[in-house]
Amino acid sequence: MQFLKKNIENLVAALALFLFSAVACQEKEDPAPQKPTGRFPLEKILYFGNATVPADNPLTYEGIDLGRFLFYDTRLSENNSISCASCHAQELAFTDGKAQSVGLRGEKTQFGASSLVNLLWQSRMMWDGRAQDLRHQVLMPIQDPIEMSQTLAQTVEKLTQTDLYPAKFEAAFGTKEITPEKISKALSQFLLTLVSKDSKYDRFKRGEYQPTASELRGIQLFFTHPEPERGIRGGNCGDCHLGDLTSGSPFEFEGFHNNGLEPDPTLALGLQRVTNLAADRGKFKTPSLRNIALTAPYMHDGRFQTLEEVIEHYDSGIQHSTTLSPLIIEASNEIITDFSAPIRLHLTPQEKQDILNFLHLLTDSTFIQNPAYQNPFE
Repeated sequence: MQFLKKNIENLVAALALFLFSAVACQEKEDPAPQKPTGRFPLEKILYFGNATVPADNPLTYEGIDLGRFLFYDTRLSENNSISCASCHAQELAFTDGKAQSVGLRGEKTQFGASSLVNLLWQSRMMWDGRAQDLRHQVLMPIQDPIEMSQTLAQTVEKLTQTDLYPAKFEAAFGTKEITPEKISKALSQFLLTLVSKDSKYDRFKRGEYQPTASELRGIQLFFTHPEPERGIRGGNCGDCHLGDLTSGSPFEFEGFHNNGLEPDPTLALGLQRVTNLAADRGKFKTPSLRNIALTAPYMHDGRFQTLEEVIEHYDSGIQHSTTLSPLIIEASNEIITDFSAPIRLHLTPQEKQDILNFLHLLTDSTFIQNPAYQNPFE
């Protein structure tokens, strides 16, 4: 009996040793996956066609990672209370749900926060176009006295004194030295990766989703300019919100329009603030409509709370002014005989609902839940 007990003990010990060795061997054979380094493959984000990335700021995994940390870091504000993400929340498609954003002292900004989406295919930034490109834009809120109210020199000093950032800047740019230029480059790299491409509309384009009859009509209406003489009905939306990006033209100021919000006496400056041209008064950047159902309120001043209000504006609320876009003046689903009459699209209730249903197709749950865009400090 003692002999049998001893053999069983030896067998158990041998089995335990075998299992331990097998696990150890497996760990050696299957090491934890390494984080990718070096150049970021542009083909991962060039979903909507070619785009230009500045030659002096190629996308790298290290630069994108650094930019994400900076985007969520409250140390970029004077009192360490707000970050870029405070006005650009991922769950709201990188907006903040306010007509006017609120700065670190509770003061309101001039405009609402624009959605940070598909910036790779945009040029001029800000509602009034005052930022000539993304690298200029990302430094503006930091220095704005209402928004983050911090000089670039203060920002550099605060980041330099951390244990975190010198090493991250070295990984991204080859040296621990922190400069405003590197801050703007890193933030730009992260923001350029914010690509929304997995909405139901995108899946429809890929043959992965079958829209309802109403959604299909909405797609057709959205991208059609009305021609009542030929019996063609349209919503006229795609004349300004171009192609699958549903954004304004990326070419300098072509993507800025006066969309009839006000008559001449109360017309806001808009693009005229940048160009000093009277012909640009009342023109504002045409935003992307990607995830539009999540980014209320609407327009540069947040005057409309719902998409229904927006559609009603374009159908029957256009205010005539000197610089009103010809794309709007010429759009009607009925033959115009009196050009002094109010501008109307003459959409039917069903057509309005169809367009609304299409706009909801542009919501991209993958985009607003993508872990690569989330707060790295949490």
